[in-house]
Amino acid sequence: MSNSLTLRCPAKLNLFLHIVGRREDGYHLLQSVFQLIDWCDVLTLKRISEAEIRRIDPIPGVPPEHDLVVRAARLLKDFCQVDHGVEIGLQKLIPMGAGLGGGSSDAASTLIGLNQLWDLRLDTHTLSQLGLKLGADVPFFIFGQNAFVEGVGEKLHAISLGTQDFVVIFPNQAVATAQIFQDPQLTRDHAPITIDGFLASPKSFQSNDCQAVAVRNCPEVKQALDWIRKAVPNSAPCMSGSGSSVFSALDPEADTANLENLLQNLPKGWMGRIVRGLNKNPAYNLVSSD
Repeated sequence: MSNSLTLRCPAKLNLFLHIVGRREDGYHLLQSVFQLIDWCDVLTLKRISEAEIRRIDPIPGVPPEHDLVVRAARLLKDFCQVDHGVEIGLQKLIPMGAGLGGGSSDAASTLIGLNQLWDLRLDTHTLSQLGLKLGADVPFFIFGQNAFVEGVGEKLHAISLGTQDFVVIFPNQAVATAQIFQDPQLTRDHAPITIDGFLASPKSFQSNDCQAVAVRNCPEVKQALDWIRKAVPNSAPCMSGSGSSVFSALDPEADTANLENLLQNLPKGWMGRIVRGLNKNPAYNLVSSD
């Protein structure tokens, strides 16, 4: 068995996000479709004999107790009482605080990779239960395929989505998820839909109940939405998750060369790229490096 692995950790888009109710404990009930995309972080895991979790080049300003890959490794190590350790490297390409699920994807890939590297042989259900302790989106990335999502994010139904390109813009401004969901003006009574209803007319459901609140609290979200509307004629941009990234599907005939040129001249600090939807989480295509 290899002593190290390299894994690509994909981001995701919420093709829509509806809030259909609220539980007695205050958690919001959601409906969404999660689409994997090829905007990926790159995670490296190297098994070491010492019983330590070592993080190479930690993210500035993120202490170990808040670092999701460190927390995931510690959680799995304690759960399985593993004697050896791991050296973790992470090339962070997905922007943080963007509503693209980068941190959750990194944590999921850490669990997936260490399950193999440490030869633990846990099933995906067990990994998902552990992942839920790290964040509501982690089980989705362990699930590993596009999904119609319900409940508080724990009910995942596999869904087949056609190949699609998107333009995604991150306006370099994080939006606090807690602030969005605590806002008294947040829509919390969206009528539920069905998977069949979504598949019959996906474009009819391209809305995000968090978007109006985010636009009111973060002007950069509106600016990014307006940028896409101007750059991509006849587009219907939408925010992903609780923001602040926004995106739009691209027609097959879209002038991507011109759009790439426009993306080179985004406002200072913004990030943008054309991405392609994925059907599977590439973290399951484990790449041995030695």
